[in-house]
Amino acid sequence: MMKRFLQLTKREYSLPVRLAVTLSAGFVFAVLIPFALLLWAPDLDGILGLRPFQVGIREWITGGILLIVGFGFTIWSISDQLILARGTPIPLVATQELLVSGPFRLCRNPMGFGAISAYLGLSLFSGSSASILCVVLFAGLFIAYVKGFEEKELEARFGESYRTYRVSTPFIIPRILRPKTDK
Repeated sequence: MMKRFLQLTKREYSLPVRLAVTLSAGFVFAVLIPFALLLWAPDLDGILGLRPFQVGIREWITGGILLIVGFGFTIWSISDQLILARGTPIPLVATQELLVSGPFRLCRNPMGFGAISAYLGLSLFSGSSASILCVVLFAGLFIAYVKGFEEKELEARFGESYRTYRVSTPFIIPRILRPKTDK
């Protein structure tokens, strides 16, 4: 199965196709999931017997920071994938280059970091414990997917370049301050 998938990833798509695919998937991640976290997950509090929490200034500030940082990382990484790497975040319209610059120099999964941060920020706005639980579940599924499939696929496609990058770059939590190295 991996062999067939790797053959599919070699195809390069035009920018309009990459944009269409990204916008289609973006609807799920930028509209449906936030909608569910803000409007549906609070109903789960009652169903699951969870207590909602009070939303005050601390939650608004923390949630706002998480939302802004998360949104920024997500947009930055998607735009680099579309333009610099000539691909998308969607595995079947894969990047043609290994990205190690921009947000990808800070962590190997800046889009995942961004989405999880933004969703957590939205959950703080909702006052719903179930909403936070949903974000934790999403984060766990994302990490399992990346560790179980995506890292193997990237290593198969980019070989030693990816192995070197994987060893030198944090998985999902960005390294904001990088030590200076002499070359």
